[in-house]
Amino acid sequence: MNIILVGLSHKTAPVELRELLVVPDSRMGEALNRLMAHEGIREGMLLQTCNRVEVYAVADHVEQGFSAIQEFFVDTHLSVSAEQLMPRLYCHAEDRAITHLFRVASSLDSLVVGEPQILRQVKDSFQDALTHNATGVILNKLVKKAISVAKRVRTETRIAENAVSVSYAAVELAKKVFSNLAARTVMLVGAGEMAKLAAQHLVNHGVHEVLLTTRDPIRATDMAARFNGVSIPFEDFRADMHRADIVLCSTGASHYLIGPEDVERAVRARWNQPIFLIDVSVPRNIDPDVRQVDNAFLFDIDDL
Repeated sequence: MNIILVGLSHKTAPVELRELLVVPDSRMGEALNRLMAHEGIREGMLLQTCNRVEVYAVADHVEQGFSAIQEFFVDTHLSVSAEQLMPRLYCHAEDRAITHLFRVASSLDSLVVGEPQILRQVKDSFQDALTHNATGVILNKLVKKAISVAKRVRTETRIAENAVSVSYAAVELAKKVFSNLAARTVMLVGAGEMAKLAAQHLVNHGVHEVLLTTRDPIRATDMAARFNGVSIPFEDFRADMHRADIVLCSTGASHYLIGPEDVERAVRARWNQPIFLIDVSVPRNIDPDVRQVDNAFLFDIDDL
């Protein structure tokens, strides 16, 4: 039995490619079943974050396992070709695969080194694999050890001393554009962990007003109360975008929520005052064609 890893990350592939390989939560069971159906794959776990998509597996043979996981990735999305994907993938076996997982779980391989979200994402991916009976004795032991190592790294080193995150980096980017956030209004689209962290950072930096929207109105209202913000009905947020100087989007949607037409209307309603959009979602939730709109400035996860 061999421990192997095949994946791609912000270091090897742009977000335009990474987002095509992301499996929605509703299809995770189907994806893991498809992975396990490959000959020679005995155990498997799919780890996907805004910066990486990786498969950790136990295989009968290393090269056969590499080929099986590569085929799994190619079959994930109809628009992904082997020629497009293969040069972006890295493949590790045994000690190198184990070391890589330890580095990932400890946030040493993150876009923002020291960010705390990756450990929770590893735990969630492990739980998904357990739920769908994709792991066994070897991966169970490996992932539990990786989680233990990551905790030790955070408690026994200074890596978390100045803890930052993707959300923090997004707010820092906003500060570079608008040096004084106290006079600015921010709209947060989404109520996930990154949106909550962004809201906290924005409040800490004295932002003038926070507008919040999500598909779940109760969560939006709760977040608005927590951060002294204003809840916007999800179906109305595009019509209210003109109120925001900064729009930060972080949702689990698998499609674009904001398009060029939405931003054009917002800019017109702002009398052509610039609007700044940050999309930290993977898959992306803001159409990249928004960059063609005058006085609209769009940044995605790879720009942070």
